[in-house]
Amino acid sequence: MNTSRRTFLRSAGVTLGLPLLESFGATSPQASPKRMIAICQDLSFIPKLFFPKTAGKNYEPSPYLKKTDQHREHFTIFSGLSHPGVDGGHRADKAFLTAAPHPGRASFRNSISLDQVMANEVGHKTRFRSLSLSVNEARSLSYTQAGVEIPTIQNAASLYKKMFLQGDRQAMEKQLARLRRKESILDVVMGQTTDLTKRVSSSDRERIDQFQTAVRSLEKRLVEARAWETRPRPKVDEEMPDYPGDKKQFFEMVRMMYDMSRLALQTDSTRVITLFLGGQRTPGVVFDDGRSLGGYHNITHHGKDEAKLKKLQEIETVQIEMLGELLQDLKEVGETDGNLLDHTMVLYGSHMGDANIHNNKNLPVLLAGGGFRHGQHLAFNHQNNTPLANLYLSMLQNMGLETDRFGSSAGTLTGLA
Repeated sequence: MNTSRRTFLRSAGVTLGLPLLESFGATSPQASPKRMIAICQDLSFIPKLFFPKTAGKNYEPSPYLKKTDQHREHFTIFSGLSHPGVDGGHRADKAFLTAAPHPGRASFRNSISLDQVMANEVGHKTRFRSLSLSVNEARSLSYTQAGVEIPTIQNAASLYKKMFLQGDRQAMEKQLARLRRKESILDVVMGQTTDLTKRVSSSDRERIDQFQTAVRSLEKRLVEARAWETRPRPKVDEEMPDYPGDKKQFFEMVRMMYDMSRLALQTDSTRVITLFLGGQRTPGVVFDDGRSLGGYHNITHHGKDEAKLKKLQEIETVQIEMLGELLQDLKEVGETDGNLLDHTMVLYGSHMGDANIHNNKNLPVLLAGGGFRHGQHLAFNHQNNTPLANLYLSMLQNMGLETDRFGSSAGTLTGLA
């Protein structure tokens, strides 16, 4: 057979990373790439229903974790983790993946997020260096090297179009022209700030340097985008989702974003995803059986009222069940050396420990997949929390980055390797 794998890919019109086939002369399987999806549920969970009462490999699953116990050997549950100095209640979402202290203060300046450190390392290998997604909120988990928020895609249908619909030649040329114009504008901006640096104070030079760092990062992204614009997009069997317009269809929105995230990783459109689940501005939720509960945010301020706690438990139970569905979907995507979950770190948690009192300690955090040693509850000190950034450092090293520091980390997380 005189057919190369590259020729086969071109003729198929796809950019998927097919396995090395024996017919094309392969003698060993190709290693699958490392990936990461970080999900933040902004209204947290009822702590006593989320955290197991016992630790270790033989922990007794909490009421919520029983809903996804079939994946027990594929995830680790953590307690006693938080970001030192990160406060501000809801506003701590800005620091969930950065660990930058005091996000609620007017003087707050953010730092680079976990996903963008990864994207800086592997982003050039895919069409999208990373994807920043959200449901019912414009708020993002992703921040650049200069601490600038990266806007989110808030509609699963829009994400589908971005990933899989190829425009005609005229549309492509227009997009390339737009990208070139943006690059030329950035050239002018860089020239002006360079001249200005010579005439300002040292503190202003520091601010200009941070601005220039952000501009250089944007320039790099534009160059990457221009290179990918002319390449064919992947072909997939799934149809474009009919994304709901009603914010009360929260669960359906989340499921669709999970599906699109799985497709993005499966087609190697990106290897780094963040997803913010915005319950705070969700006016209510509609269950699969048609029942509706209103005021999701209001219910979290239950004041230990039994009626509100029961409603909140129903909502949070579905959240955990949907996470289980995502893990199952990732497991069902086979790769040459395992499945998609084996090579994807799924970080799931919240920036609040208890939404009822707006605290930011003892955060509910779960990590699935990615090749870690799972099937355990790692319990740290609930009063003097271990830095959550220790977990992030472990994830960065798992991604292949040679680094010994991230945010407030004091080392990698004990017991996870």
